[in-house]
Amino acid sequence: MSRYLARFLVSRYFSSASSRPLHVCIVGSGPAGFYTADKLLKAHGEARIDIIDRLPTPFGLVRSGVAPDHPDTKNAINQFSLVAQHKRCSFYGNVKLGSDLLLSELRDLYHVVVLAYGAESDKDLGIPGERLSGIYSAREFVWWYNGHPDYSSLKPDLKRSDTAVILGQGNVALDVARILLRPTTELASTDIARHALSALEESSIRKVYLIGRRGPVQAALTAKELREVLGIKNLHVRIKETDLNVTPADEEEMKNSRARKRIYELLSKAAAAAGTSEADPDQRELHFVFFRQPDQFLESDERRGQVSGVNLEKTILESVESGKQIAVGTGEFEDLSCSMVLKAIGYKSVPINGLPFDHKKGIVPNVSGRVVSQTSGGISQNEPGLYVCGWLKRGPVGIIGTNLYCAEETVGSISEDIAEGVCTSVKAGSKGLMELLEKRNVKKVDFSGWEKIDAKEKQMGSERNKDREKLVSWEDLLAAAAS
Repeated sequence: MSRYLARFLVSRYFSSASSRPLHVCIVGSGPAGFYTADKLLKAHGEARIDIIDRLPTPFGLVRSGVAPDHPDTKNAINQFSLVAQHKRCSFYGNVKLGSDLLLSELRDLYHVVVLAYGAESDKDLGIPGERLSGIYSAREFVWWYNGHPDYSSLKPDLKRSDTAVILGQGNVALDVARILLRPTTELASTDIARHALSALEESSIRKVYLIGRRGPVQAALTAKELREVLGIKNLHVRIKETDLNVTPADEEEMKNSRARKRIYELLSKAAAAAGTSEADPDQRELHFVFFRQPDQFLESDERRGQVSGVNLEKTILESVESGKQIAVGTGEFEDLSCSMVLKAIGYKSVPINGLPFDHKKGIVPNVSGRVVSQTSGGISQNEPGLYVCGWLKRGPVGIIGTNLYCAEETVGSISEDIAEGVCTSVKAGSKGLMELLEKRNVKKVDFSGWEKIDAKEKQMGSERNKDREKLVSWEDLLAAAAS
């Protein structure tokens, strides 16, 4: 059958939206999920879309990942809310894929299933002592101060000593450092969780070390984030002069990347300014430590099972190809004492039953968003009607807007497949989903339920002179949604 004939037949099949809708289920209500829904609604007038999420609240990392002192970044919620309120779109929270529903069941109910549930786990370093108390992933810490219901009871000890170590120098690492070092008077008017603000107000942390395996030229951060952390009031920035020495290979990298050159210039300027001023004992300190990689975590002699420091190996850079350098250990080591370690080394997606998964890359194998699996003979084949978008598709990289382009590609693949006639079977869609959830007594939270949560949080916030006071427990969220 020719592509043009297939398009004609599919258009005839779906010509009556009421009797022949295109049933779509999107798993995950973060940016990837909502951008996908928006593109599908605009591209296919016959599409009926259900967005499900395991949390009772929508918006994914816009709610639980964006730092509380970045309110402008959260404005994407306004656009996503319009999508959720579209007459052909529905949101259902508190629905867990893998326990409340199986992937195979969704594929039976819908013509198209798009998995966009992101990355809810963390990469490991795989070094001794990694399970000691006081070591957290940056994701856990971010979810704690953002009021994620899974981590509202985390209780990191911020009073045991004055030093925290952050492994990694990306934007997430800078977010965490900024929250630890910023005056709490500036955080009080944000939507930071109340339990986190209280802990930070009593915090003894005065020194934060940002550890990177490579040099300032290779730091995986953006100039905007760097300028913000360097601009914190009453903060003394420390960088070793020798760490700022550049090699011809560094010069080549900066020549090929204006962004890297700008970051190096900002760090050099900060180091020079710090060198001309005396440190105030009341100042907080941010140490950028380059050319170091963790070798093992140290256990406290006084408190068994508690981290007391990090053993760091010095590194040097070796060129592996033009414009790329990797860190190589030198065999020289040093200890850095601390009471808390935050690993900002990357998020990781998790697999579910019935889904092909590349454990090494932490993604679902796909071609332009189409999920692919391998036969027993090692031949790759498409999984009909099954797609991915966002971090599950490409790995945990990019900003919120990156998901827009990611969604465009996935929706393009969906549209091509529809034109080829792969979605013409009769499906139950939303009606079948509702029957299944009711049969299993799943207390779903629809968008009106979220609006009740939203109203409650805003009311609580107004009582404390802030935009929002988040509900941070599953019980409180579900109670507000059902009120």
